[in-house]
Formats: sequence, structure tokens, C-alpha cells
Amino acid sequence: MASQALPVRGARLGRAFGTGPASGARAVVLVLPEGRPAGDRAGASRAANAAARRLSRALQHAGQEAGLVTHVVHYGNRGWNGHHAHPARDAEWAADEALRRYGDVPLCLVGIGIGGRAALWAGGHDAVASVIALAPWLPIGREPDPVRHLIDRHVLIAHGTADAVHDPDLSFRFAERAKKINPDVCRFEVHADGHNLRHHGSEVRALTAHFALATLLPPHRFSRPVTDALAAPPPLGLRMPLASGYGKG
Repeated sequence: MASQALPVRGARLGRAFGTGPASGARAVVLVLPEGRPAGDRAGASRAANAAARRLSRALQHAGQEAGLVTHVVHYGNRGWNGHHAHPARDAEWAADEALRRYGDVPLCLVGIGIGGRAALWAGGHDAVASVIALAPWLPIGREPDPVRHLIDRHVLIAHGTADAVHDPDLSFRFAERAKKINPDVCRFEVHADGHNLRHHGSEVRALTAHFALATLLPPHRFSRPVTDALAAPPPLGLRMPLASGYGKG
């Protein structure tokens, strides 16, 4: 019996957080929520959308004076579904749509969980300057996830060491492969935090905002921990601890 075809739905961008008029946007961040390994439902769960909106607002607040606009991407299909890689395809569509709306502006893809994998897969889009993957889902398959398309992109991965949903060791292995061909890769470990990074949420949001602004909107610069992580050889720069209180003061 042939397998049932998955429904085809279009992705969409959530409402803009930021400057408002397209002419005022200097850069765009697209936030990709957590999804599911398999499934045919549209959008993300209520909890995943809430987390993505919280992050989107934090990014916009940090970059509003510099002309940053953020959108949450609403998936046409939240399930990755093997070779279909639906969230990654939706991320690529969202990048094209951002350029259609705002013109030739640099983009940062920020993904959470399965959205983190989607961001890494779609990071080869011509307009993408940087990719941020938070607690990304990077399962072991027949072939490892691609990394060569991330050359010339700045890549940040942050993962809780106690994540029981998406294995942090697998994100380390991915970062290790990417770092071999791209020096602009770093990875932070959030000590004893779980999948949702709740215990250090403010630090993770600050790290995400600092990295995005530095890669999109000069004269913003990397924070000292990020500079150190990018400069440190593996494994040090890929196991950089995220300090408690990062971003305060």
C-alpha cells in the first residue's frame, strides 16, 4: 500500500516586531520555532510559538534603534518528516519573503530545537549573514547534516548540558565538523540547563541578541565571550560555558 501523501501548505511570516515601514528596516531576523520530528500539522505548538515570540521581542528590543525587524516563521508543516525537511524549506521560503518585503537586507536565522536544524540547513541562502541554533535537533542519519554551505556565515550554537530532548553531544559534533571548514563557528554550553533553557533564559536571549546584532548591523561588535569562543581552537571554542548573568551590567 502506498504511503499517504503529506498535505502541502504554505508557510507564512508572523507580524513584524520592529520599525514598521519596510523602508526603515536595515536587517531582519527570522525566528524558527521548535517543531516535531514527524507529523503533518501546520504551525508550531502553543508553547513553541510563545517561546519564539518571546525571543523575537527580545531581539527586536535590542536592535530597534538600529533598524532591526524580526518575524516568527509559521510553518506550513511542523514535522521534519525525513527527506521532506519541511521546516528547512519553510525557512528558505521565509528568507525569500523577507527580501521581497524589505529589499536587499542581511538576514539572521534563529532556530529553536528542530527550528535550529532548519536554520542550519537554510543558512546557505545568499542573504543569510548568520545562523543561531538554540538546543538544535541534529539526529544521526545515514549521512551527516551538511556544513559546507555555511562557509562565510557566522554560526552560533547554544545548548543546555542537561538537555534530554535533543542530545547536546550531537550539536557539538556538528559544530566540530563545521569549524574545520569555517573559523566563524562557536558553541556555548549552558551548564545544567535542560531543553527549554529556562534557568538561563535571559542569558541565552542576550547572547542571541548580541551575536545577531554584531553580524547584521555594524558598528555593533561581538561580546568578549563570543570573540574568545571564535578565536579558541576546538574543543575550547565549541564548549564555551555561558556565564551566569551574561548580558547584565
